[in-house]
Amino acid sequence: FWLKPSSNFLPGLRQKPPPRICSSAMTQQVQPAKQCESSPNTKQMKEKAAQIRKSFQRPKFWVMGFGWCLAACAGAANVIAFKSWNLYASHVTGSTSAMAFRLEGYHQGEYGSESLKEACLLVFSFLCGAYACGLLIDKNQVHFGGKAFYGLALVLNSSLLVSAAFIPGRLLPACLVAAACGLQNAMCTSHFGAIIRTTHVTGTVTDIGSTLGRISMIYIRKGCRCSKLDDVERAEVGVDARKLAVLFGLWSFYFMGGLFGVYMENIIPGPPQRALLLPAAFTGSVGLFYMACRQILKDYIKKLERERFEADLKEAHDVLAHMGSRLHDLERNDQSVVELDAEMGHMIDALHEVEADFENLVRTHSRMLERTDSATSKPDKP
Repeated sequence: FWLKPSSNFLPGLRQKPPPRICSSAMTQQVQPAKQCESSPNTKQMKEKAAQIRKSFQRPKFWVMGFGWCLAACAGAANVIAFKSWNLYASHVTGSTSAMAFRLEGYHQGEYGSESLKEACLLVFSFLCGAYACGLLIDKNQVHFGGKAFYGLALVLNSSLLVSAAFIPGRLLPACLVAAACGLQNAMCTSHFGAIIRTTHVTGTVTDIGSTLGRISMIYIRKGCRCSKLDDVERAEVGVDARKLAVLFGLWSFYFMGGLFGVYMENIIPGPPQRALLLPAAFTGSVGLFYMACRQILKDYIKKLERERFEADLKEAHDVLAHMGSRLHDLERNDQSVVELDAEMGHMIDALHEVEADFENLVRTHSRMLERTDSATSKPDKP
């Protein structure tokens, strides 16, 4: 109820109504409880979104460019092989289906053993090329700074294409192109969570379609409004968009390589297979350049990685310093601040672990250098 001011008590002034203690007190008591209930869910969503973002990192531009150029070379080689010998060199799926089809025709007397042998040798040649790449490169992911013989693999790929351009006949040169495709396809089968295939695009188009379907379904569920997306959905859309950039580039360059191969086959004089010299020139030149400048490229890549690590470390330090300054400005009795303080402590511990691992790596590297120097400085025994 409201009290009316009396005439003998502060005349001319009107008493203010008392505050609604019940409603405000209930609001003050319920709001922290709601924050406490919603903070674990928000924290879990942020952690899940961070894990989704870490599941795929887009390769560097020069790595993507290298893969796209290899896809263009494979598209050109495959088209030239079909124009020259009416055989697809990189279609292992089609060749495997042809094996089953022609085996049945051979038993029925419709086909001879020659057609069955063609399909079997094309599949076997592709397998041999991939096997040779496994001997030279022992990792599925692209790592130019290691001990993998990328230069030798590219030179071998170029040698196979050059041989197929000059060897007469039909089946043998087609098998050489198939072996070159298998060798190239196995060079970088996976990179940063994405399956990379540079000699055929069946899986690439499949991944493009499924990725577009996932992105469309996320927006359809939210009424095609970006503002309604939560952290997890935004992370999923961002990861799928980065995948699409890589996959669509592979498909586009494969198509452009096939188109380029068809036109070059019509322009270059001589047999149609002479156009294989163009993709062979690219892979061979890149391989020789890598073999000649391997140490320079290795030092350059290490320098880039060192600069990126220092920039990330500085950014993390600035973010932590900013969070620390903001943290002291807030009240200590707030539950969200306590949780933020705990998360900040975990981040600092993780950074200390990274620092310790880095120091151990530096010590190990210095020990290896000392052993190498001591081994080279020992005098030869008479």
